Amino acid sequence: MFSAFSVHRRGLVRLATAALAPGLVAAGAIVAAAPAVADDVPQHQGGATATLTGLKIHGEAVVHGSGEEQEEQRVPAGLFEMSVDGGGTLQTYCIDIQNPTQKDARYQETPWSGTSLGGNPDAGRIRWILQNSYPQVNDLAELARKAGARGLSEQDAAAGTQVAIWRYSDDADVEAVDPDAEKLADYLQKSARNLAEPKASLTLDPPAVSGHPGERLGPVTVRTNAGRVSVTPPADSATSGVKAVDKNGKSVTTASDSTQLYFEVPEGAPDGSAELQLQASTTVPVGRAFASETRSQTQILAGSSESAVAATATADWATTGAIPAVSAEKNCAKSGVDITVSNEGDEAYTFELMGLEHTIPAGQSQTVTIPLQEDQAYDFTIKGLNGLDKRIKGVLDCQTESAGGGDTVQMVSTPSPASAGGTSGGTDLAETGSSSATPWIAGTAVALVVVGGAAVFLVRKKKTPTED
Repeated sequence: MFSAFSVHRRGLVRLATAALAPGLVAAGAIVAAAPAVADDVPQHQGGATATLTGLKIHGEAVVHGSGEEQEEQRVPAGLFEMSVDGGGTLQTYCIDIQNPTQKDARYQETPWSGTSLGGNPDAGRIRWILQNSYPQVNDLAELARKAGARGLSEQDAAAGTQVAIWRYSDDADVEAVDPDAEKLADYLQKSARNLAEPKASLTLDPPAVSGHPGERLGPVTVRTNAGRVSVTPPADSATSGVKAVDKNGKSVTTASDSTQLYFEVPEGAPDGSAELQLQASTTVPVGRAFASETRSQTQILAGSSESAVAATATADWATTGAIPAVSAEKNCAKSGVDITVSNEGDEAYTFELMGLEHTIPAGQSQTVTIPLQEDQAYDFTIKGLNGLDKRIKGVLDCQTESAGGGDTVQMVSTPSPASAGGTSGGTDLAETGSSSATPWIAGTAVALVVVGGAAVFLVRKKKTPTED
């Protein structure tokens, strides 16, 4: 067992925030009064969704302290495994070394722009490492030769690869414990070149559209690396008459990359909304990021079996008035959430967020960036059609611990590497930054005050040079 495991305050705040996130509201947000129905606006715009199953192949690494804190941390370093919803398995390495993973955390395929990779000029070097090391390269003898190592086991290769990634994802002073694994880390770090972000396995552009009955609403453009995508019409299409069609009005049941889909809404249909479900089976591209709203450390894809991927397109329609379509996406470059509202109605659409009023003229679209603090939970509601309001919620997680800075706290009784991955019976995974102190943190670090349905949120404190 490690004792007096030192992590930065960011980890403390993250865990405390995660425990209370469902009740948090971004400061200044004006939320519509008690809507009859709340429709969550997904920020996951398609791809794979998976559950973390554990740290499966790993060695060990030593993280060296910086500044006044010179403590060394000995941590597991290696490959995680995830189980994909609908079938499939993913192998990942972690980024954000000091942030803990949560047992059985749910992850979603996410653009780099929605993670710390979005503002990291070396993100492309991480992708190069993934493509040129284990498990993409499984000839370990050849990999050892390139690295100048005597030999590499799977554990050494996983540890060396993870260490090289941390040096670019977190700017961490970290070394592999095994000498050959360390040689691999050095080789990968020095050889890495910047590569472009890989494309999504499945995403939609845009994921939400609107218009009038009697029109084809869209287009929604499919972006995918799958050869074939199944398109499932709205659940009540037999009675509502709403269909998925192409630009010529022909019914569509399958799609591929660049296919344009439309919702065909019968003339005279009552005001309403509908969804199209898209599903495919494909290999998720190496280098795709995976993020979790449970504050479990961000992962980056190292390998994928044939896996299920999915996306949802939504449409709203009305006969007269404003007809908004709302989508949302994290924007780490601007430290906030981009809320895109298009209005295909015949009247301007006005909504209010963070004390500011925004008006979208008829026939136009606008993206509003809501600025947030790092680690801030948010919960916005935008008034929609027919009592179906649009709710946007989540937690902004755009920085690694190294980028965020801050002072330190002490955590004790961190699980040892021997228990890494845990068992189905129950203890938390033993990975970087994990701790059994979560109940203590949640109980003492944060007080949540709820007044009139709003909540006081927690913002991470950063140390300034003038602080002691």
